[in-house]
Amino acid sequence: MIQDTPLIFDLPQSGDKKNRMIRDCDVEKPDFKAYYQDNSLNELPDIPDLAEIQVVRHFTNMSAKNFGVENGPYILGSCTMKYNPKVNEDMAALPGFNNTHPLQPVETVQGNLELLYRLEKLLNEIFAMDAFTFQPSAGAHGELTGVMMIKAYHESRQDKKRKIMLIPDSAHGTNPASAAMSEFDIREIKSNEHGQVDVEDLKNKLDDTVAGIMLTNPNTIGIFEKDVKEITNLVHESGGLCYYDGANANAILMQTRPGDMGFDIVHLNVHKTFSTPHGGGGPGAGPVGVKDFLKPFLPLPIIEKKADQFTLDYNRPLSIGKVRAYTGSFGIFVRTYAYILAYGANGLKEVSEAAVANANYLLGKLRDYYQLPFDEDAMHEFVITGQWQKDENGVKTTDIAKRLIDLGYHPPTIYFPLIVHEAMMIEPTETETEEGLEGLASAFIQIAIEAKNNPDLLKTAPHHMPIKRPDETKAARTPILKA
Repeated sequence: MIQDTPLIFDLPQSGDKKNRMIRDCDVEKPDFKAYYQDNSLNELPDIPDLAEIQVVRHFTNMSAKNFGVENGPYILGSCTMKYNPKVNEDMAALPGFNNTHPLQPVETVQGNLELLYRLEKLLNEIFAMDAFTFQPSAGAHGELTGVMMIKAYHESRQDKKRKIMLIPDSAHGTNPASAAMSEFDIREIKSNEHGQVDVEDLKNKLDDTVAGIMLTNPNTIGIFEKDVKEITNLVHESGGLCYYDGANANAILMQTRPGDMGFDIVHLNVHKTFSTPHGGGGPGAGPVGVKDFLKPFLPLPIIEKKADQFTLDYNRPLSIGKVRAYTGSFGIFVRTYAYILAYGANGLKEVSEAAVANANYLLGKLRDYYQLPFDEDAMHEFVITGQWQKDENGVKTTDIAKRLIDLGYHPPTIYFPLIVHEAMMIEPTETETEEGLEGLASAFIQIAIEAKNNPDLLKTAPHHMPIKRPDETKAARTPILKA
C-alpha cells in the first residue's frame, strides 16, 4: 500500500538556480559548489530549469530541421550521398556481429574474420587489386595510408630521392594534404581545355624525383580521363607509382577497374560506393587495395586463412605498421558486404549505369540555363556554373545555393573544383527517383529565371530558415559555442 505522504520540494523562485531537493527524506544534499570547485570550475553551470518534455520537444524539433537523404535529393557532388538500404543495418545488428569485441581471441570471432576475408576477395575482383587493408577510418585516411606505402616502397629500394607527388590541379584537397603529411612535395599537373589531365604538362614534370601520381577517375569535374592508360604508363616508365582516389568509384562499378587502368593502389569510400552510413563524424571506413608487389607494406595485421582457421598475421617486417586500432570499423564492413551480396555483379553494373544516366538526365534539363565549363560527356556527376547569373545580374553561386534551400532542396557542392569559377558540382546518384530529378530541375530553372527577373530575391535567400545569412568564414574561424 502506498503511504499518502506529501513530498515537499524547495521550489526555486524566479532566477533562483538552486537545485530542487526533496526536503522530507533521509538523503544527504550534494555539495555541488564544492564539487565544481574541486573540478577547477569557478562557478555553478547555468543550467536552465526545464521540464523533461520541454527538453524532449526541443531536441525533437532540432532533429526535424536536419536534412538527410531520407528527406529529399542530396546532390553534394563528389560526396555520393546515396540512400542506405535498411537491410544492411539489420545485418550489422546481428548478435554475432554486434556483440563481439576486437580483443576477443581469434578462435571466438571466426565468423567476423571470415566476413572480412570474403569481402577482401570481392573487392579485389571488383577493383582488380590483390589485397586490401580495412584499417583506414575514411577516404582521406586511406589516402594517407596509400602514400605511406608508396614512400615505404621507394625507401625499401633505397630510392630516397623520390620526394615529389604529382597531383592534378582539379584534385580533392585531401590529396595534397595526405601527400604533404607523408613528407612529399607537391607538383601540380594542369588540366587541359577538356577538363582532363594535360598529358604534355605531365611529361614535362616527370623525372627521377617523382614518387607517384594521385589521380581520381572520373575526375572531380565528372569527366572520364580518356588518356588514363597513357598517364599511368608514363608514370611507371619514370619509376613512379600510381594511386587511384576512389571517391568517384560509384561511376565505374563493373564497367572498368582501377587495376586495369594501371593503378597500383586504390582507396575506397565505402559510404559512397557501397552505401554505408555517411557523415556525422563516423564511424567511417576507407579500405585500401594494392597490387601484389605492395602487399608487404600493408598495415598489420593481415587476415589469413590456414586450413579451416582464420588468423591475424603480425609478422610483416616491411609493414608501415598500424594506422588504426584493430582491423577497422567492422560494422561498416558488414554493411558493405551485405550491399555487394544483395546487388551482385549485374546489380553493381546497373548501379553505375543508373548513376551516370541520372546525372546526364539532370544535366540535359539544366544546360540551357547555366554555363557548362567543359562540354564533355558527363559521368556520375557534372559541373555547371553561376557565371552567367553573376555577369548579368550580380547573382553569385552562393545566392543560387541559398535560394535552393528555400525551395526544399539541399544545395550542391559549390566553388569546387577550384579551377572552375562559380562552380556547382551536382551528383544525384543512382538512388534518386524521376520525381526527385524533375523537382530538382524545376527548382534550378526557377532560380535561373528569378536571377533575371528578381535578383534581390536570391541575394537575400534563404527566407524561411531559422538562420539566414551568417558570415560563414567568421563562423568557421571564430565560432560562438555558447549563448
